Amino acid sequence: MKHNNVLPNAHFRKDWQLHVRTWFDQPGKKKSRRVHRIKKAAQIAPRPVDGLLRPAVRGQTVKYNMKLRAGRGFTLEELKAAGIRRKEARTIGIAVDHRRKNRSVEGLEANVQRLKEYSARLIVFPKKANKPKKGDADAATVAAATQLRGPVLPIVQPENTDIERPIGEAPKVQAYATLRKARSDKRLKGVREARAKAAAEEEKAKK
Repeated sequence: MKHNNVLPNAHFRKDWQLHVRTWFDQPGKKKSRRVHRIKKAAQIAPRPVDGLLRPAVRGQTVKYNMKLRAGRGFTLEELKAAGIRRKEARTIGIAVDHRRKNRSVEGLEANVQRLKEYSARLIVFPKKANKPKKGDADAATVAAATQLRGPVLPIVQPENTDIERPIGEAPKVQAYATLRKARSDKRLKGVREARAKAAAEEEKAKK
C-alpha cells in the first residue's frame, strides 16, 4: 500500500452464530428412513424392494466411461430384441427410456441378455387367483415366492483386459495413424478417382 493510511480492518464476522447449521436430528432421521423403507417394502410386496430393473450403461465423459452404472431405462430396440412389448415392460417391473439410443452392439447385446435373464427368473402373479392368465405362475410357485431385498440383477464391472507392456514398446496397431489414413482416404477419394480416370483416358489417347 502507498502512503501512511490506516490498515483495513473490516469486521464482517460478528454474527457468525446466526449462520451455523446443526444436525441434531441425524439419529432421528436415520430411524425415520429405516421405518419408511420397511413400510414401502410392505406396500409394494411382492415386488422387489429396489424398484424397476435398470439397464447397464456407460458413464458420460472420458472420466467416467470406463465404468458401468445403472441407466434410466431400456431402449425400445433392446426390448424388441428381447421379445418384450414396450407397454408390457412397465407392468412386469422393467424401466423404459424411449429417448436413449444404442451406440454400440456390445452394449445392446449386454442389455438384451440382462432382459432375458430377468425374464427367466420373473414370477408373474395372477390378478385373480382363481383366473390365471397365460404366462402367470402357478399356485405353488406363487406360494414359494419371496420379496427380493437388494438391487435387481446387480451390475458387475467387466474384467480389465488391458495387457501390460514395457514402457517404450510400441503397439502392433497404430490407432492414431490408422484413423488419420482412413480420414484422408475418405477426403481424397474423389480427387484420386478423377486423377486415375484422367490418366486412363490419356493412356488410351496415346494408343
